[in-house]
Amino acid sequence: MGRSLRGGDLPAARQRLGHLCGRDPSTLDEPEIARATVESVAENTSDAVVAPLVWGAVAGLPGLLGYRAANTLDAMVGHRNVRYARFGTPAARLDDLLNLVPARLTGLLTVALAPAGKGDWARAWRVWRRDRDDHPSPNAGQCEAAMAGALGVRLGGRNVYFGRVEVRPFLGDGPRPEARHLARAARISRAVGLATLGLAVAYPLTAGRLVAAAARRAGPLAGNAARRVGRR
Repeated sequence: MGRSLRGGDLPAARQRLGHLCGRDPSTLDEPEIARATVESVAENTSDAVVAPLVWGAVAGLPGLLGYRAANTLDAMVGHRNVRYARFGTPAARLDDLLNLVPARLTGLLTVALAPAGKGDWARAWRVWRRDRDDHPSPNAGQCEAAMAGALGVRLGGRNVYFGRVEVRPFLGDGPRPEARHLARAARISRAVGLATLGLAVAYPLTAGRLVAAAARRAGPLAGNAARRVGRR
């Protein structure tokens, strides 16, 4: 995408955008294509990288597969239209629930690792705290606001989907993204993924053991309490 935009090849960039998001790219200029790409990178860092690792660490292979199934279902039918209203809305709400923690972790890690993309973590922290709840999605705003602050750009605005238009609040301060911001966003995304992988590997050795020990202790205590109640 970055090479296409730097080379002025808008038709190729528009074609590539179709693999990242569901927007209608036919009339988008370079800044709007770059904005859509940065927003997709920010959100997909959570959906496709951080969340699977989190659920895999917490609940093992069943947790990872269960999350991916819910996320795929949301991508397929979680649309706001009449056709999928009954089935798509529950799928979207389940995906929102499963991403509550991963999205916020993604936002925090994006803030902390902003220097990986030559960004300013202090500015990213300020923008994340100020703008994260302005997005209509309870989770996407966490990731996009942090990335906007890290890159020093402004995300949000008018999004045209096929047959539908959404106007979203602006996130961040500064100019609209350009081709040069895409590589920086990708570097931050990679750093967040690697940091999450480290946390996922460490979880069973640290917090996972504490949770398991607490569960083992709670089992006998609950059994004793039940027996005392039975005697009464």
